[in-house]
Amino acid sequence: MATGSERRKVLIIEDEPAIRNVLFVLLAGLGCEGDVAYTGQQALSMVSRESFDAVLLDLRCNNLGAEQVVSQIKDISPSLVGRVLVITGEVTDPETMELISRHLLPHIPHNRLMPELFSKLRRILGLNASPNHANS
Repeated sequence: MATGSERRKVLIIEDEPAIRNVLFVLLAGLGCEGDVAYTGQQALSMVSRESFDAVLLDLRCNNLGAEQVVSQIKDISPSLVGRVLVITGEVTDPETMELISRHLLPHIPHNRLMPELFSKLRRILGLNASPNHANS
């Protein structure tokens, strides 16, 4: 976990270059550094070797299945419980929504990525943009 002047580190699990680029820009705006995994298996390997402050998980970017990735991230790094932010795309099927609910995962649909990611990540990482946002 980042402390003091260290930059917070966020793992991005996303295989789509355009979305990855947007995520990197938004992370830089928060003063965070991003690292990328292209598959669920690669992400689990990275989580087991490195410390992350949060994870951005695109549910469509999984060779292992979202349930397995989320469960194993929590097993490998309990400090990430509540810090896995799911990017859902247009996914609203009952199984996906139940996964999000069961694991209490904050989530953002792709079509709301720009307006919502900044505020949700700020909240997850405990960052405040200004005193006016201290309770947001």
